[in-house]
Amino acid sequence: MIAAPQQHYRARSLWLDQIGEPLAPRLGLSGEAHFDVAIVGAGFTGLWTAYYLKRSQPDARIGVVEREIAGFGASGRNGGWASGGIAGSWSTYERHHGRDAVRRAEQETYSTVDEIGRVVEREKIDCGFDKGGSLTLAMTAPQESRARARLDAARRHGLGADDLRALDRGELDRLVNVPACRLALYTPHCARVDPARLVRGLADACERAGVVILERTEAIELAPRRVRCRNGLVTADHVIRATESYTTQLPGERLRYLPLYSLMIATAPLSDTIWNDLGWQEGLTIRDERHLFFYAQRTTDGRIAIGGRGAPYRLDRPIDETSERNRGVYERLRATIRRHFPQAGDAVVTHHWGGPLAVPRDWCMSVHYEPSTGFGWAGGYSGHGVVAANIAGRTLADLVLRRESDLVSLPWVGHGSRRWEPEPLRYLASQAIVNVLAAADRYEDRSDRPARWTWAVAPFTQPS
Repeated sequence: MIAAPQQHYRARSLWLDQIGEPLAPRLGLSGEAHFDVAIVGAGFTGLWTAYYLKRSQPDARIGVVEREIAGFGASGRNGGWASGGIAGSWSTYERHHGRDAVRRAEQETYSTVDEIGRVVEREKIDCGFDKGGSLTLAMTAPQESRARARLDAARRHGLGADDLRALDRGELDRLVNVPACRLALYTPHCARVDPARLVRGLADACERAGVVILERTEAIELAPRRVRCRNGLVTADHVIRATESYTTQLPGERLRYLPLYSLMIATAPLSDTIWNDLGWQEGLTIRDERHLFFYAQRTTDGRIAIGGRGAPYRLDRPIDETSERNRGVYERLRATIRRHFPQAGDAVVTHHWGGPLAVPRDWCMSVHYEPSTGFGWAGGYSGHGVVAANIAGRTLADLVLRRESDLVSLPWVGHGSRRWEPEPLRYLASQAIVNVLAAADRYEDRSDRPARWTWAVAPFTQPS
């Protein structure tokens, strides 16, 4: 197979563009190979699974099969938030497992932020990990109402001020200068990272431990104990699917997830004067309470990297590179910078990128493993993947090794989500989500009144 030019990989995101070493693919599969555990997908889920398996069982033969290069997908393109919070709905998980189990799950996401930090330090991964917490800004009356509802829900679920709290004006001003903010919520359970450097560093750590990573090796059929690839066959006692949104490209899995595109832009590095005027503290991540909310970080080299949803996928090709850039979302993100951070309003935008994330029908993540067949999988993180994938990797390692840990009793283990409606219904649902929520944001910005018609897409946007 002819290797793709490195620029093709670097163009996928700011993060991959700034990787210092060459992005030349590792050697791929040629013929047949056998492992104790074969993992398909060299993103966060696959590599965390390999990493924790190797730490627990150093003599295990573990192979990771990757169609492109480690970090090519969402792991190398996301917003760089290692953020606490469950990937799913409290009410959905609670119906089946009870409130205590869901509270344990929430706390596990908080402790996982620190676990990622420990691995970064242990493996000396230079990824700008900085646990500065996260700020949610409410800029209008409807956004303030949603923020207060978010805080009330946290209290009902037993989360205290140490987990989420409203800031007074002085506290907000010490974190960032946003004078027009009506209400700000702060959680300490979030770290800024460079996701590509994290996932590439994790791949290197896995290789140092003896994991075999086969790149430019496309898996075209997965089954218990075998992975058929375009250039050979992998057999294994255990097979783990860690392909997140790309799962929809595998036979029989097209409707497993909705591939929802999230897009980002990044400015050129800003001057110290601008950063002093912004007052944006290092390590702090920021989002707002719009329906199509933004998420942003201050990068290690002094840029604003900001993202948001709202890009449609193609009906004929739900995952396609032509969907990774969208002029409408680009302009919306530029306008967000001008509105919230006007000191940087004239900054040059140097990068524009995006990629698909996997949204299950009920928006809740899952981790599955069948001991009788040795087949397992995890995914459906709905945008919470940096932390959720670490939890999934540790959980899959425990399930493969038959360990009765706290992780294997968390509510997403064995969770089932029905598939999305067949096309074109899934496509129409995705279009409705984008169009209705974008219209609601425009109305609320203009009128300072809540848009009541968002109920029309609630069946597709709220976990059931």
